[in-house]
Amino acid sequence: MPKWKLATEFSFDSAHYIEGYIGPCGRMHGHTYKVKIEVVSSKLYPSEFCPHSVMVADFRTLRWAKRDSTVGGLDRCVLNEVMPEGYATTAEMIAKFIYDKTKEMLSEDIKLKVSVSETPNSWAEYEDD
Repeated sequence: MPKWKLATEFSFDSAHYIEGYIGPCGRMHGHTYKVKIEVVSSKLYPSEFCPHSVMVADFRTLRWAKRDSTVGGLDRCVLNEVMPEGYATTAEMIAKFIYDKTKEMLSEDIKLKVSVSETPNSWAEYEDD
């Protein structure tokens, strides 16, 4: 069976605070978040930008979070104000939020993994089997 793996990386700048955290992360501060998205599929699909079944997913679709927050992305926002209730603004939960929203844009059989880094030395990964 054929298998394609697609990966893209991008960054966005946002502020946040971790509610209830005792220490500096409990105060408003910012990061340049780096995101890596990987998708795997045994089938190719069209996208909203291309009508032909020639891609696992469109890179433009996968990089939705890098768009400005005024048009549905996460760039230049306060994450606490744009992430839905139930998502804390830890790296783990930001990865899950990006995963959940990205998964809605993909076919069900596409496997997805999202990694989010707040600093060059710290990151979180999320995938759901």
